[in-house]
Amino acid sequence: MYAWGNRDDCTVVDEPLYAHYLRVSEAEHPGREEIMASQSRYAEEVVKEVIFGPYDSRIALFKQMTHHLVDLDRRFLLDTKNVLLIRNPEEIIASYSKVIPKVLMRDIGIEMQTDLLAFLEDNGQPPAIVDAKELLLDPEGVLRQLCIILDVPFSNRMLSWEKGARKEDGVWAKYWYTNVHKSQGFQKYRPREIHLEGDLKKLADECRPHYDALFKKCLKAHA
Repeated sequence: MYAWGNRDDCTVVDEPLYAHYLRVSEAEHPGREEIMASQSRYAEEVVKEVIFGPYDSRIALFKQMTHHLVDLDRRFLLDTKNVLLIRNPEEIIASYSKVIPKVLMRDIGIEMQTDLLAFLEDNGQPPAIVDAKELLLDPEGVLRQLCIILDVPFSNRMLSWEKGARKEDGVWAKYWYTNVHKSQGFQKYRPREIHLEGDLKKLADECRPHYDALFKKCLKAHA
């Protein structure tokens, strides 16, 4: 999100369907009431008024969480260019478990990503797939590949940004974006030792086949 937001020709909107998700799922997330008050809680309004603009910039990028795409008509995705951002499920679960007391498959979103891949491919709109590790191994190489697929010029401004919060941040940033606010660009990839137990380990095992299938189709680092 920060890479695209740093371009001169791009408007970025952070998770426009978050309040919709909280309304229909009744999930308990940090800052729930503040999030619900910050944006429309109804997907139809979000799709019409936010996702389909209008915008003055050449590009409008909407950072979505896969699990937010519930109880809505997904066919609007056929009129957009779609990118699936995937990540090792163990890393996602370890991160989420620090903020959410009970992490569920719907929170991870990876099962729904495989559903979205099938839906988009079946409708002749195969998405680009970007893996977090591959991106960190070769930020410029992966982003150049992505820009070609999206038919937009690559910009070196995507590789670095100023430290701190950005205007695009949703009101939930204070709960989730602490580390990214310390960053000034893509950090060098460093393997993490993660030890999950009990239900978290079981969930990671359930996520693994979905991740492996998606990874086979992702953009690969050249570095």
